[in-house]
Amino acid sequence: MTNFKSGDIVLIEVIFSEQNESKKRPALIISTDEYNKNRKDIIIAAITSNTSRILLGDTLINDWKKAGLLCSSVVTATIQTIKNDMVIKKLGTLVSNDLLAIKHNLKKTLIVLN
Repeated sequence: MTNFKSGDIVLIEVIFSEQNESKKRPALIISTDEYNKNRKDIIIAAITSNTSRILLGDTLINDWKKAGLLCSSVVTATIQTIKNDMVIKKLGTLVSNDLLAIKHNLKKTLIVLN
């Protein structure tokens, strides 16, 4: 039910568990285009500017400027489903090499069903 595509970088409103504060943060859409067209939510991976700590499943974005980010960033293996209305705007789209690296690293953390 959205026009968002897998690989898009979006700015989202993150509400903290106390629900009295929120912040704007970038995120990568990792749900498939078919999923995005048929649901009122999207699946995202968090993005952080903390590039000094890369854990299992995390990926440093090489072409972060082309992706619409303000600084060097890491796509983390922190995944969540959010409602479409939490997206403020689209920032950009990952280049194919970065997206392939992220897919490869996320596979290290998820059960893949075939």
